[in-house]
Amino acid sequence: MSDEIEPGHVRVRLDLSYDGTEFSGWAKQAGGRRTVQGEIEDALRTVTRSGETTYELTVAGRTDAGVHARGQVAHVDLPVELWEEHREKLLKRLAGRLPRDVRIWSLTEAPAGFNARFSAVWRRYAYRVTDHPGGVDPLLRGHVLWHDWPLDVDAMNEAARRLLGEHDFAAYCKRREGATTIRTLQELSLLRDADGVITATVRADAFCHNMVRSLIGALLFVGDGHREPDWPGKVLAAGVRDSAVHVVRPHGLTLEEVGYPADDLLAARNKEARNKRSLPATVRCC
Repeated sequence: MSDEIEPGHVRVRLDLSYDGTEFSGWAKQAGGRRTVQGEIEDALRTVTRSGETTYELTVAGRTDAGVHARGQVAHVDLPVELWEEHREKLLKRLAGRLPRDVRIWSLTEAPAGFNARFSAVWRRYAYRVTDHPGGVDPLLRGHVLWHDWPLDVDAMNEAARRLLGEHDFAAYCKRREGATTIRTLQELSLLRDADGVITATVRADAFCHNMVRSLIGALLFVGDGHREPDWPGKVLAAGVRDSAVHVVRPHGLTLEEVGYPADDLLAARNKEARNKRSLPATVRCC
């Protein structure tokens, strides 16, 4: 698959954040549903006076409805003349046109070989939950899940360690035709802060659909004592969806950061990430 930029165009990197509460996810959808991609593309078309022309965004991670982002990354290919005309004032003009629940923090000319999706080497999410008997702080209610059973964070971390590494995460993903579910889970850890909010940090080279929310659902079952710490690993090894693994609600999830290699390695990573993955025959997941 070629990723060459059309002659006369420049690739622009966008770093952005959004509150996903009122969005039907990142990706544009039929039927007029409100999406992050749709809002940004509409704003870009308006402030650059591009008429009916839409410059399509490519994003590092397509978030679901209700999921937030603090460190999302996207790119767009713009005509050189348009970029040169608007680059100095484009950020401020977009700030004036975009709704308050989505912000673009920087617009920079991307280095050669950069692709917001395929050049990324990891994505880091945070899922926030509290087991406080009184519920969630009203000021945090849109970003923290309430779990109405006491949670043992040590047991959850013990279970999480068994899931690290490269595995087929089919048991924790919503399958998509022709797509692999093999991923490398680089970090999965939980920490309770002084206010009682538990933050799960989840980092991987990539994620399949519903993977983070399913992993958290399994860990919550361990934390509240309904399952033993070895249970999430057994589910992983079975390789099929388990009805006991619940996909937790989206509002506790935030895409925090996307990692990229050095500029001279971007093109190689871009090419590598497009290859369909398989596990060596000798690999055992638990």
